[in-house]
Amino acid sequence: MGELAREILPISIEDEMRQSYLDYAMSVIVGRALPDARDGLKPVHRRVLFAMRELGNDWNKPYKKSARVVGDVIGKYHPHGDTAVYDTIVRMAQPFSMRYMLVDGQGNFGSVDGDNAAAMRYTEVRMDKIAHEMLADLEKETVDWVPNYDGTEQIPAVLPTKIPSLLVNGSSGIAVGMATNIPPHNLTEVINGCLALIDNPELSVDELMQFIPGPDFPTAGIINGRAGIIEAYRTGRGRIYMRARAEFEDIDKAGTRQQIVITELPYQLNKARLIEKIAELVKEKKLEGITELRDESDKDGMRVVIELRRGEVPEVILNNLYAQTQMQSVFGINNVALVDGRPRLLNLKDMLEVFVRHRREVVTRRTVYELRKARERGHILEGQAVALSNIDPVIELIKASPTPAEARERLLATAWESSAVAAMVERAGAESCRPEGLDEQYGMRDGRYYLSPEQAQAILELRLHRLTGLEHEKLLTEYQEILEQIGELIHILTSPERLLEVIREELEKVKADFGDERRTEIVASQVDLTIADLITEEERVVTISHGGYAKSQPLSAYNAQRRGGRGKAATGVKDEDFVEHLLVANSHATLLLFSSKGKVYWKRTFEIPEASRTARGRPLVNLLPLEEGERITAMLQVDLESLGQDEELLDEQDDSILEGELVALDETEESETEQEQEDAEEPTGAYVFMATAKGTVKKTPLSQFSRPRNSGLIALRLEEGDTLIAAAITDGAQDVMLFSDGGKVIRFNERKVRSMGRTARGVRGMRLLDEQQLISMLIPEPETQILTASEHGYGKRTVIEEFPVRGRGGQGVIAMVTNERNGKLVGAIQVLDGEEIMLISDQGTLVRTRVDEISSQSRNTQGVTLIKLGNEEKLVGLERVQEPDDVEDELDSAAESAELIDNPEIADVAGVEPTADDADSEE
Repeated sequence: MGELAREILPISIEDEMRQSYLDYAMSVIVGRALPDARDGLKPVHRRVLFAMRELGNDWNKPYKKSARVVGDVIGKYHPHGDTAVYDTIVRMAQPFSMRYMLVDGQGNFGSVDGDNAAAMRYTEVRMDKIAHEMLADLEKETVDWVPNYDGTEQIPAVLPTKIPSLLVNGSSGIAVGMATNIPPHNLTEVINGCLALIDNPELSVDELMQFIPGPDFPTAGIINGRAGIIEAYRTGRGRIYMRARAEFEDIDKAGTRQQIVITELPYQLNKARLIEKIAELVKEKKLEGITELRDESDKDGMRVVIELRRGEVPEVILNNLYAQTQMQSVFGINNVALVDGRPRLLNLKDMLEVFVRHRREVVTRRTVYELRKARERGHILEGQAVALSNIDPVIELIKASPTPAEARERLLATAWESSAVAAMVERAGAESCRPEGLDEQYGMRDGRYYLSPEQAQAILELRLHRLTGLEHEKLLTEYQEILEQIGELIHILTSPERLLEVIREELEKVKADFGDERRTEIVASQVDLTIADLITEEERVVTISHGGYAKSQPLSAYNAQRRGGRGKAATGVKDEDFVEHLLVANSHATLLLFSSKGKVYWKRTFEIPEASRTARGRPLVNLLPLEEGERITAMLQVDLESLGQDEELLDEQDDSILEGELVALDETEESETEQEQEDAEEPTGAYVFMATAKGTVKKTPLSQFSRPRNSGLIALRLEEGDTLIAAAITDGAQDVMLFSDGGKVIRFNERKVRSMGRTARGVRGMRLLDEQQLISMLIPEPETQILTASEHGYGKRTVIEEFPVRGRGGQGVIAMVTNERNGKLVGAIQVLDGEEIMLISDQGTLVRTRVDEISSQSRNTQGVTLIKLGNEEKLVGLERVQEPDDVEDELDSAAESAELIDNPEIADVAGVEPTADDADSEE
């Protein structure tokens, strides 16, 4: 057995592993995974393009089999697998992967659905025209060359590209301990940025962003928000949010059904997988409202159609698609590239500066090369011009020479007459035309011309047809052009301004040849979706039970019934529990919930959990931070966005009693003179008008309720034993009607109540007898009727004009007779002809009936049967339901006046979906 090694060296395995790993890491970083910042290419891309150039596989030449190109690449330049190289070629030929394709492919190169390309033996490729510009001037010594992996070939270390490919096509790759992910950009914008930087190298990143606003993806789509772009351009790292572009189309002529059509996808999103994901979400009922999903994409473009159920809001479905699928995705920008062979994190200006610096070096090296070649050619032409001007002596000399070598020596030894070229050489400069390294003995000297060995050899090789007069003229013309070219090349090398001008001209030409319009739209809106964006706007019935349970149901779930019907169960009851508060509210509305202890809480309607008609709902203590014994006594809707933000009034110190705002209930009533003075001084605006069970009322500016707090705010400071029973939004000059359970009503103008802070107690609104309490408060509207209902299910309508306006603090007049038949008064609401009302009993029974079916009677009457109640069952509440036409009129009016609706029970309903009967007819 032979000797294994002459010497064995002990080494530390720790040191060896560290060094070997570093060597491997740098090999991957430099030789495989990261692009060069100058040409924007990884080694495999560079070698593919170089191999195609060497094969003559240019954009204007016939296609070649992909296998031929792959073979040359792995055989000569890239010692890796053929699959990896072919995958690289395929990606360079995919219009949905590259913003500007570098390879022109013929055959199946895959699709946005994730389909694989055909095998390399079937597909054909050639360079795209823009790739030709990346290889332009490669033969002019513009870049350094390095040996290939086996030392048998020379390959360029970088391409002399005219295309700022690092930004234009981007790059992605995972190295060892680092990665890169650079998005593609628009060529026109990037070149404009380069030109601006050339003109003013001191431009900041923010100023460059005026030319390059953001990435431009090949699949177009939408970029939401600029914050991530700004961060990435400033620091090299950032996150941008991409969205699919979708449009809404009507399916039927009536416009009752719509469909969402997706026409553009986020970059690198697989369309087939997206469709599968949507179908999966629909199947799992995580995404509702979709009836059909199909892909109608063809050669004319992408088109994914999502049909919706009748009545669905497409904006809400689209927001759910963004939230639950990759229709909205994140592109993490990480601008890592090799600069001088080392990985660096680059901002926008860094990347542009590297490219401009590379172009400066390439143009300089190209100019040096062209100057050398021009001088060499000019030198030959100069010698030929001298020979032609001395043609007879030259011919005689050659004829007399026994051998070509002897003729060459005689040509070199002779001093020739040079009048033909002397003037041109003098104008151009004698030294400018001389090749570098030419001996001083050659050229013009003492008025004569001495040929160099190269010139003598060119004269000996001169063909006879060049001796004609025409050829002589052509030679002198070419020589003159060479002299001018040399002058221009020298000017480029000696003038930095001219050098940058050349770079500008070439970039302008690239922009003119390949520039196009931006595909990806950048919108400045915020991308974050709130839960409200995922909720369909609809009218909902919100109920709160006496036992403290809350729930909501769609208004369309209830069918209108005739007066006296038994109705449907609106909620399940337990023991003595019953529905105490009912409100019809838009699902996106904000609810102000006033508690028995004079506090106010905020909730969005969609935050009230939905439950079936027979379910109790969720305990309020799980939704609001209620104290022991505290219960909700009033609800109303507001639009917080329309309120002012008076932060001083919202400070914690406001929870203390404001100076001068305590008004004792046993004070004597204000005089009419004082009230008239208050009327004149009271400012107009939006107010919250509140009433308590003991007859106290208070008016507070609505702006003091404009900023929600999780812990709630004091709305009214109560005396012991009193509770808040109602609240409404007013304009500061409206009438107020207070109803007691004794069947009395008092009507007065709210100007009689001065504006107070949130924590004030208020003033007397109605004087109550014995154990009577206030049960309702209304803000009357013209041409309406007051519908009153008693606990035994009787009620009536009374025109608003029958209720006289009196002063604040009186006992009022009869609103409805209260006797053994009727029982106590339980509610009063405003209604119009054609509207509907809801009646609720303490056993959870709900009846929806039309106002037209209820008799209109005077104040001092008993009313008619509204609802049939069982034994021991009592009516506890009623609510007005508007018709859709009325709601549309209200919305039109609100859009013009931008004011809140003042109805305290409905409180600015934002819209009502069709009733159940209407919905059924549409289906």
